[in-house]
Amino acid sequence: MPNKIPLLAHTEQSFTKAVHALLGKGKLHASLLYQEFFRTGLLSGSQLAFKNAQALRAAILDLTEVSLLPLAKQTADGKTGKFLLKTHDDLEIEAVQIPMQSGGTLCISSQVGCRMGCAFCETGRMGLLRNLTVEEILAQVFVARHQLHFAFRNIVFMGMGEPLDNYDAVMQAVQILNDPKGFGFGRRRMTISTSGCVDGIEKLTQLKGQAPNLAVSINAPTDELRNLLMPVNRKYDLKTLHEAMSAYCTFTGRQILIAYVLLKDQNDQLEHAALLADFLKGLNVKINLIPYNAQSRDRFQPPASEKLEAFTHYLRAQGYYTLLRMTKGEEIMAACGQLGNLKLRRQMFEKQRSSLLTLPKSTAE
Repeated sequence: MPNKIPLLAHTEQSFTKAVHALLGKGKLHASLLYQEFFRTGLLSGSQLAFKNAQALRAAILDLTEVSLLPLAKQTADGKTGKFLLKTHDDLEIEAVQIPMQSGGTLCISSQVGCRMGCAFCETGRMGLLRNLTVEEILAQVFVARHQLHFAFRNIVFMGMGEPLDNYDAVMQAVQILNDPKGFGFGRRRMTISTSGCVDGIEKLTQLKGQAPNLAVSINAPTDELRNLLMPVNRKYDLKTLHEAMSAYCTFTGRQILIAYVLLKDQNDQLEHAALLADFLKGLNVKINLIPYNAQSRDRFQPPASEKLEAFTHYLRAQGYYTLLRMTKGEEIMAACGQLGNLKLRRQMFEKQRSSLLTLPKSTAE
């Protein structure tokens, strides 16, 4: 039996080519099955083209692997929803459903945990447990659409993990999401969020018109403060980041979404707003201001409402399109910076330790 073809890891073109390479035929019928799966969630082969091709249908299905993950938990607060998928190694993937007037947004994860270590982020406190595979990334979209029947127009890679730290899997997922014979999401309907991984931004820039949208978390207008809040700044300082963002705007023609989490008495003063406005000069951006959301163990607090309004007003007065985002999903730990389960890291290490202890002595050594 030849190796199975993982359906969730392929575009329509690569899937049909793989089927043809193994069977010597079946491109058209494989394409029909591919389209049925991504559009309806089914693999029935009930199309008329299969009426006299049941043996071919069976052969293609026998070659096809569908790696869906079980839905472990679903919560909602009346507006925002969050669901957890369980991986084969007993880890959890979290995704968030955000209903909006212009159509829903699905926020998906690219890693379990994150190695960026941002001080205000629950996921960062987990550390990086592992990257998600293409199939695990797309399983979140499949479950949201075909099992939970959530209507969404936009997909944002703003869940657990740093998407550009798992660049190859994320971009393969983007390509599959964009496939007109699959999910069919336009690249302008997909946004990749980064803490400032410049090497990944440079790769996106090289895609030019084929690049998805970009969101960059700034959160501090000086290197000194950003070094404390976001360790990635020690590798890619603000000057380097500005140059990368400028190139992205120039060569893709896209606007960048700037995310700025406001922390009481840390980065919420008017002097910070002024420095941020200066830093963003020359860039095609819009700004999302996000009040800090509570963590399982808080180090920070959100600013008072008058501070939030003053910060917002200042940036608008400087000509920046600025939105002050109201918190959504905070009660179910689905808001910005709240995703993650700190117990998973301990569970994973205990599992690894237990496995080592059960190995024969010579093998463990």
